Amino acid sequence: MMELGQAPAVGDLIMDVSEANFMQDVVDASQEVPVIVDFWAPWCGPCKTLGPALEAEVTAAKGAVKMAKINVDENQMIAGQMRVQSIPTVYAFFKGQPIDGFQGALPPSEIKAFVARVIEASGGAADGGLGDAVAAAEEMLTEGAYNDAAQTFSAIIEEDENFAAAYAGLAKVHLALDEIDQAEAVLNGAPATISTDAAIEAVFAQIDLARQAQNAGPVAEFQAAVDADENNHQARFDLAQALQANGDYEGAVAQLLELFRRDREWNDGAAKTQLFTVFDALDPKDPVVLNGRRKLSSMIFA
Repeated sequence: MMELGQAPAVGDLIMDVSEANFMQDVVDASQEVPVIVDFWAPWCGPCKTLGPALEAEVTAAKGAVKMAKINVDENQMIAGQMRVQSIPTVYAFFKGQPIDGFQGALPPSEIKAFVARVIEASGGAADGGLGDAVAAAEEMLTEGAYNDAAQTFSAIIEEDENFAAAYAGLAKVHLALDEIDQAEAVLNGAPATISTDAAIEAVFAQIDLARQAQNAGPVAEFQAAVDADENNHQARFDLAQALQANGDYEGAVAQLLELFRRDREWNDGAAKTQLFTVFDALDPKDPVVLNGRRKLSSMIFA
């Protein structure tokens, strides 16, 4: 199992850098993650505001970016090489090269935006690697390592209680174990601010389908009923549920679309409602979803 480490210590993220270790702590270190370099001096008033604000944002990024503080009075050669003409001056390095920067003090919102921009430019994300941890846990889930996946998703939630993908992932672990009530409890325990996140809504839809599958009847029985009477809407709806319970989402969607075509108002629009549940439960890029949505739209607007 991949262990989800704690956020790096502040001392590992924010360093006092001199001419002696500039190559190691800035140029070389920036091969892995971007390094923000703050040129400052003890007598600089704006530096006393900017420095701590930058440090706070770097710390909040939990390892997605580092920060080097260079006292220009003590490191005039580096300041000269970087053409620092006034302070504070800030540069961001990635892969050994400056990729962004600014001069003078900035308001907190612009400092936050600068740090986020630097992380994005380096191909990272300001989540301290939690996105990578989610991807690893999803792979564990796919491989059937349910306990490892659950522990990783839980650790991510402890790191960031607003990480919607971790709640969704943990709920999917319970679904894979046929623990439907526990899956729903995980999602219901997510903060209200992320309750409508697409990842969480998708798993709620999967829970709906899982509950339907528990009561689904045999495909052959409903298929025979539909063959005997093609206007038996209840049998066609039950056939769709039986097909999806057996993993045949394409067949289920086809039956629901046919039911919608025949009588879109049947049972308070049950076909359309069920179609949206299936669409929400699947990957938005799944061909079943893309084709199903297209065909439904053509019927609605015909």
